[in-house]
Amino acid sequence: MSGDAKRNKLNCLEDLRRRILTEALEPGIYLDETELAEEYGISRPPLREVLRQLAGEGYVVLHENRGTQVSPMTHKTLRNFFIVAPMVYAAVGRLAAQNATRAQIMRLKDTQLLFRAAIRGGDGEQRALMNERFHSVMGEMADNEFLMPSLRRLLIDHTRIGMIFYSPRNAEMADQRAIAADQHDEFIALIEAGDADGCADLAIAHWELSRAQIESFVTPGSIFAPLGRVPNSIG
Repeated sequence: MSGDAKRNKLNCLEDLRRRILTEALEPGIYLDETELAEEYGISRPPLREVLRQLAGEGYVVLHENRGTQVSPMTHKTLRNFFIVAPMVYAAVGRLAAQNATRAQIMRLKDTQLLFRAAIRGGDGEQRALMNERFHSVMGEMADNEFLMPSLRRLLIDHTRIGMIFYSPRNAEMADQRAIAADQHDEFIALIEAGDADGCADLAIAHWELSRAQIESFVTPGSIFAPLGRVPNSIG
């Protein structure tokens, strides 16, 4: 594969992740492989490699004889999201504080600078993407091969829903967004201090900050049954 082809393939992978996270490609739609191959200037075999990687990461679902579907957000997946999210985030926070390297902490700080810049600039898409990157870096710090797939899948749906939370048009959530940004700084301080218990507790508080708003998005009227309160500890 030539250098240009490799760059086009990487660009395709990164851009499809972005488009799915920001809901430019809506949950549940089917992708047209011919159009994607033309759009990104790659042939079908490398495109299918990209789609297989995205499927492994949870962004899409590959259906035999039906094609590639952007991972849907169904009643079942969203209920499971609410049940598992606080447990996974708390475990990631605890392990991040125990295992983080100096280089990873610097990456987390750099990501936080970009997150705050997006908040100041009123860029809802960048806010959501930088929030996803921040928690992905924490996942890398946790360094647990059993936990990372669950975190990655949670962050996909959390980011898609977060496009509402971080929208500059959603003025009602301005205070929560400011608190969320401050909590990111607290995460960094706790990780630097190696405070595993504090980081796990903050992860629960961070989840609770957006939980009510996410629930209101997930349960509009009678469309979904009430999801109830999620567990606030991991035992």
